[in-house]
Amino acid sequence: MTKSPENDRKDGQPAMHRPPIVSPQAWEAARQQLLVKEKAQMRAHDALAAERRRMPWMAVEQAYAFAGPTGMVSLLDLFEGRRQLIIYRAFFEPGVFGWPEHACRGCSLGADQVAHLAHLNARDTTLAYASRAPQADIARLKARMGWKMPWYTIIDSFDADFGVAEWHGHNVFIHDGDRIFRTYFINSRGDEAMGTIWSYLDATPLGRQETWEDSPEGYPQSPPYKWWNWHNNYAAEASPDQKWVEVSDAGEAAFRNRDAGAKA
Repeated sequence: MTKSPENDRKDGQPAMHRPPIVSPQAWEAARQQLLVKEKAQMRAHDALAAERRRMPWMAVEQAYAFAGPTGMVSLLDLFEGRRQLIIYRAFFEPGVFGWPEHACRGCSLGADQVAHLAHLNARDTTLAYASRAPQADIARLKARMGWKMPWYTIIDSFDADFGVAEWHGHNVFIHDGDRIFRTYFINSRGDEAMGTIWSYLDATPLGRQETWEDSPEGYPQSPPYKWWNWHNNYAAEASPDQKWVEVSDAGEAAFRNRDAGAKA
């Protein structure tokens, strides 16, 4: 009797029970069946993000300060002139495994998957990291690991006050003039999915700011795709290129028709 490859294990581990091997037609049928559930999950995600945009805001009353590359800065300074701010508390400090050569392995994995921030900035949103390590150590770590996000030193009770003294997490803020509000908080396994432009924007009070979203009246919105750009070209273009408008219009129509077909 000839053994199948999955049963011929030489490492002492139990044999892997693989799924059935089927024809292309049967495989496509199985994919379509699963796609129905995936579409439902995506719509549930969109509905949850819409609910998140309606969360109450908490006023930040204390004047928090941070050490930055050029000196002391306030929490409002961390917005860098944009309306929204996401702060990730990364563990890089004495006593953390890896110090002083490395930050926490989990926080470092998260930092490795952060997308190019120009796209997030184009939606009036800033991402910043914060740790208790001195700025000299943070600069050395960023250079060694190739990380580009702004990274500040916590010097007061910010981490304790916002639930990240003992564990990592993303705190989301918005400001109205000089007034700052906390709008959301993600930690534990919720942090695992963070890193894409969409995961960050979906956590913010203004969302992706696209016309298809269910947002409260008066929230900033623009057509999907139109604002997308090369990461080094946002400053050069005040409005989308006409050719890109034509391409994105066609893509938007195709996806709209496909989504309508899935609902039928």
